[in-house]
Amino acid sequence: MNAADLKEVLAKHRLYLGGDAGGERADLRGADLIEANLCGANLGGASLAEADLWMANLTGADLHDADLEGADLHDAILTGADLHGANLRWANLRWAILHRANLLDADLRWADLEGAIGLEAEEGTT
Repeated sequence: MNAADLKEVLAKHRLYLGGDAGGERADLRGADLIEANLCGANLGGASLAEADLWMANLTGADLHDADLEGADLHDAILTGADLHGANLRWANLRWAILHRANLLDADLRWADLEGAIGLEAEEGTT
């Protein structure tokens, strides 16, 4: 997915979250987002199932209740990301950086967390 298309999807999703006209829930299922810079992006409730987010920067991103089933987050930076209630079943989180990520109520069944960094238990964050 090119940067212009991604920018448009994010803008429509912002409108959707605000209940504004022209808003549309972000549907990034299967999207190629390799090395994408999504720092601080609001993708709460978005569909990112099977998306390729290898080495993506999601620092501080809001991904609460997002569908990331089967997503490839290998080597992704998720420092401070809000993954509260996210569906991460079958997600590849190998070597992902998860410092201060909020994983409360996230579904991590069958997720691959080998080598994931920052999974030390912190009250209310993992």
